[in-house]
Amino acid sequence: QVQLVESGGGLVQAGGSLRLSCAASGGTFSSYVVGWFRQAPATERKFVAAISRTGVSTNYAGSVKGRFTISRDNAKNTGYLQMNSLKPEDTAVYYCAVRSGSVVYTGVSSYDSWGQGTQVTVSS
Repeated sequence: QVQLVESGGGLVQAGGSLRLSCAASGGTFSSYVVGWFRQAPATERKFVAAISRTGVSTNYAGSVKGRFTISRDNAKNTGYLQMNSLKPEDTAVYYCAVRSGSVVYTGVSSYDSWGQGTQVTVSS
């Protein structure tokens, strides 16, 4: 069973940037699709971005397209989410997740393993 640990969250002013990391252990990282999701208080967990096993294919939620960039380094067993031009509405707990297989799904239920989450707070 793969374990995931997110880091890089914090407090940032609107317009600022953060880079989240997702370190994986206990599995073959290159065999997983990696997804990022976020959950604001009293809301459902929502898809943010996902990347294929090789990094060739990516998918983004419309609300973050053009501002966020997902990437991965299979040699380091780590996934990343670069977040630029942050807005107060980006405030949430951000989770990384992985799924076996090759399809870059966007649904929460499609992912098998999850990290504990990292808080991102964007002040106005």
